[in-house]
Amino acid sequence: MFGFINIELIDIIDIVLVGVLIYQAYKLIRGTAALNIFIGIIGFYFIWLVVKALQMELLSSILGQVMGVGVLALIILFQPEIRRFLLRMGTRYMNSSRHIRFISFFFGGKEKVLGSDELNEITQACRRMSESFTGALIVLAKSSSLNFIIESGDRLDARISRRLIENIFFKNAPMHDGAMVISASRIVAARCTLPISENPHIPAFYGMRHRAAIGISEQSDATVVVVSEETGDVSFVSDGVIKKMNSITELRLAIESSAN
Repeated sequence: MFGFINIELIDIIDIVLVGVLIYQAYKLIRGTAALNIFIGIIGFYFIWLVVKALQMELLSSILGQVMGVGVLALIILFQPEIRRFLLRMGTRYMNSSRHIRFISFFFGGKEKVLGSDELNEITQACRRMSESFTGALIVLAKSSSLNFIIESGDRLDARISRRLIENIFFKNAPMHDGAMVISASRIVAARCTLPISENPHIPAFYGMRHRAAIGISEQSDATVVVVSEETGDVSFVSDGVIKKMNSITELRLAIESSAN
């Protein structure tokens, strides 16, 4: 009955890969306005396939021209989602310490690893700010370039110190509003502006500080430490996932594990 259909192993692999790509695209835009557009495009594409199969030449030609121009329109329309998808793919690859060492060997880069002393200064500063209900937003850079974030604030290039961190985030300090960026065991900038996450599933009790922390972790492999000004809670954000820390020891372990 289906003798005219010739399916080989490569065809099955092709179908599976297309299914995986569609599913990943769905996960990326789920809960956003782009989802309805994506579903409409998929439906339009299947209509074009049916028209071609029925050999409706005129309609097929018209729809084919629309699909050809539509590729460029899709790139423009879904630019933020495509950028986020590529960043996530690159982040997963670069998160491997083996890959980082491989690239560093050939291109002369250096791994941005916090030492024990620097890590202690950061965690103790967070403990004191938590006790005093001082809001803080600390970005810990890894392999992704954060120059676009650093340029939005004030450059410091200072040694990591708990007193300096506390002074920067003191509510009356001129640089307290914004994020601090730590890279290569140095405080490189403060008062930086972070992208706000558009994830609709973020609980409503999280404010703009937490949404900004999630946003930068979605667009890079950086991790973020957040101290809530309202509750004093300390949270750790990595790869778009936020987790409340129950102790400073837990925060230290979270930072250390994310660096490996």
